[in-house]
Amino acid sequence: MSPSANAPLIHNELQVLSELVTLEGQRIIELGCGNARLARQLVQAYPTSHVTGLEVDERQHAKNLAAPQEGLSFVAAGAQSVPFADASFDLALMLKSLHHVPLHLLDQALSEVARVLRLGGHLYVSEPVYDGPLNEIVRLFNDEGEVRAAAQSAVDRALAHGTWEQVAERRFDMPVHYADFNEFEQRMMRPTFADHALTDEVIARVARAFAPHCGPSGADFTRPMHVRLLRRIERSAASR
Repeated sequence: MSPSANAPLIHNELQVLSELVTLEGQRIIELGCGNARLARQLVQAYPTSHVTGLEVDERQHAKNLAAPQEGLSFVAAGAQSVPFADASFDLALMLKSLHHVPLHLLDQALSEVARVLRLGGHLYVSEPVYDGPLNEIVRLFNDEGEVRAAAQSAVDRALAHGTWEQVAERRFDMPVHYADFNEFEQRMMRPTFADHALTDEVIARVARAFAPHCGPSGADFTRPMHVRLLRRIERSAASR
C-alpha cells in the first residue's frame, strides 16, 4: 500500500534521528531497546558514541547479551527506574517503547529520563500512530489505542511540568513486510514480552483480515510514525 499523504517513506529511522541530533561522541541510553537493531547500526556508524540499552524482557535481554558489540552495553531495567546517576547521558531514545510502560508509571519514567540526562540533552520519542490497515489488523488481538494515547498525554504533561521543551516533531511512514501470515503471527502475535491470550478463533479472525493484503511476494504495509524531540532544560521558578 502507499504511504500516508505528505508523509515521507523512511526505511531506516537512523536517518531521521541523525537529522535531528548530533550522534558523534554521545553517551546514549535507549529505554526499552528490544533487539537493539537501531542501536547496533548507530554505534557502527558513529564509533565515538556509546549506547546503553535497557530492556525488561528477560529473554530478549539474554539474547542481547549473547551478541556483544563494541560501543554497546545492556542492562536489565525499566524506564521507570533507571540505574544510573544524574546527568549520565547526552541523549535518550524511546523507540516504540513509551506506550509499553505501565500507565501508572509513565510520568515516573519521563521524570527518570529527565534525571539521567544532562541539561541540554535530548529525548527522542518515536511512537507508532494508531491508524492504517496494519493497525486495523493488529487491534484484533492487541488494541493499543488507550496506551498510545496515554503515552502522548504523558509527554504533554512532562512538557507542562517545565523540565522539557519540544524542539522538533516529525511524521513519516516506515515500510513493513511479512513473507506470509506465519511470519506475521510469530513477529506480531507471539512476542517474547507479551501474552496476547491467543485462541484459535482469534488467530483465524486475524488470518482472515490479513489475507487480502498478502500476495505471492508477501504482504507490504506502511506504519505511520510520530517523533517528538524534547530537550532537557532548567526548570523555571514559575513551574516549581
